[in-house]
Amino acid sequence: MTMNERIIANACKEVYRRFPEMRGTRPKIQPFGPKKNNATNPSLRYVLTFQGKGETETRKSLLYTVRVVVNSQGKILKMSMSR
Repeated sequence: MTMNERIIANACKEVYRRFPEMRGTRPKIQPFGPKKNNATNPSLRYVLTFQGKGETETRKSLLYTVRVVVNSQGKILKMSMSR
């Protein structure tokens, strides 16, 4: 299953706006939800996973992940970050 490049670009734009240090990273894209094998399902969702690296105030390296759930129309349903 592939996502429309426009949908990916819009999701990336929002991630880069909220997390500027993620700029330039490409997400790993996976189908998400109970009916992920049904390509004609309008409620199909995708999860885009971004891996990033930052630095704390004490100059320690910090790895973190940003997950974005989008529907098949490209609307961002949820965005979360974990460290």
